[in-house]
Amino acid sequence: MSEPNDMTRRDAAKLAAGATAAAVIAAPWIQKVKAANNQVQMAIIGTGGRGQYHITHLNGLDGGRLVAACDIFQPNLDKAVNSSKDKPKGYKDYREILNRNDIDAVLISTPLYTHFPITRDALLAGKHVLCEKSLVHKPEEIHMLRKLVNERPKQVMQVGLQRRYSKFYQTARQMVDKGLLGDVTNVYAQWHRNLINVPSATWTMKKNDPRGEEGNWRLLSKFSGGLVAELGSHQMDIADWMFGSHFETVNGVGGIDYFKDGRDVFDSVQLIFRYPKGQRLMASYISTNQHSALFGGTRAQFGEIIMGTEGTIHITVGTDDEPALGIWYREPAKKNPAAGTAKAAVASASLASTGKGAKSLPILLSKDEVGEQDSFVQKELKFARRWLYSKGVMVPEEDKNPVDQQMLEFWECVRTGAKPKADLEIGLSDSASVILSNLSMKEERRVWQKEIQTLGNPDAKPAVKKG
Repeated sequence: MSEPNDMTRRDAAKLAAGATAAAVIAAPWIQKVKAANNQVQMAIIGTGGRGQYHITHLNGLDGGRLVAACDIFQPNLDKAVNSSKDKPKGYKDYREILNRNDIDAVLISTPLYTHFPITRDALLAGKHVLCEKSLVHKPEEIHMLRKLVNERPKQVMQVGLQRRYSKFYQTARQMVDKGLLGDVTNVYAQWHRNLINVPSATWTMKKNDPRGEEGNWRLLSKFSGGLVAELGSHQMDIADWMFGSHFETVNGVGGIDYFKDGRDVFDSVQLIFRYPKGQRLMASYISTNQHSALFGGTRAQFGEIIMGTEGTIHITVGTDDEPALGIWYREPAKKNPAAGTAKAAVASASLASTGKGAKSLPILLSKDEVGEQDSFVQKELKFARRWLYSKGVMVPEEDKNPVDQQMLEFWECVRTGAKPKADLEIGLSDSASVILSNLSMKEERRVWQKEIQTLGNPDAKPAVKKG
């Protein structure tokens, strides 16, 4: 998401008011890639913190060209234009970008409450869209966006859930599929930060912002989904992915426990999601401590634990400064019923009572798997790397940052019409998780996933009252 110097709700509404009609008139076609060398002509809308991050990564990629950038805040726009290797043309009105026939696709990295109107207008203008998570902010937007995208099957709609593009997370899912973890029963997720000792400009209430409350959009529920949308949405998607299903119910507890500064989004959140097979996601988001027990405390803030009857995975995505990490632990070997002697029973009981843990093993990416076609030297190098991994001297590393990989695959989908890994339904399901989690905390009750079918849906049939 962008820094606080983003377009305000009022500005977005003003721009969106005229964009829909203009887009319908201007774009009855589906945008085709027509640049030289099959380069996707890109525009970015929203050049705050997240937008600048994307531009930095776009500078190192081939396959697309950034030809336009938009932000209503001039310093952010100037920085975007000057920092991009492509030197895009700057705009303060995104409608002008959508009216350009030479732009194939747009990347939307504006504040959450503007995602839907800008995404809607871009689709109506015939553009392919990559929108940051969380995809939408309100229940009614889920139903409207689904209808709009389904009416345009040739346009690509991708969501910025980059863990779907991580080799580590893909390998973890393959391990689940192969049964290496047994039956996956629980996922634990956390994203803890210490905003007292390390304040964040985007999460600190600014009393004198000239834009008023809209300058503090992350901290106000009318504009933001709070910690659940900005952080938790990534991890809720991981649980759905690893369980292979959507949750049935969510119970949440949230509070404004420390930051009494006028915000109305919670600074502390704990959630329990129950899935159809009795599986559970337990998620925690606090703002007063960044410690993580994953990886022996060597990495802070965020990560997930995937627990099964035969093993456990600790996993976290990489940053620009730290590699992605993935390790797994085997559960104790199954007890052999045939070894029924009293001595074996005593030994087994003694072992079970010690609480002794298992040694961690690195998650091996496909590049480290020994294949039949490998030469002798290739095999030896892979064995050597695996030995170094096991000793903690090296850790496996992804070939590409998932942020880069998601962009490369987006461009390929634009060129070929392929379906993205993080597609519309994944994005809408993720948004529903955010919306219903916040509803559970606000109303202090258990919320059912099926409630999203009627929330904000004008086509939903009213419930039939019994008796």
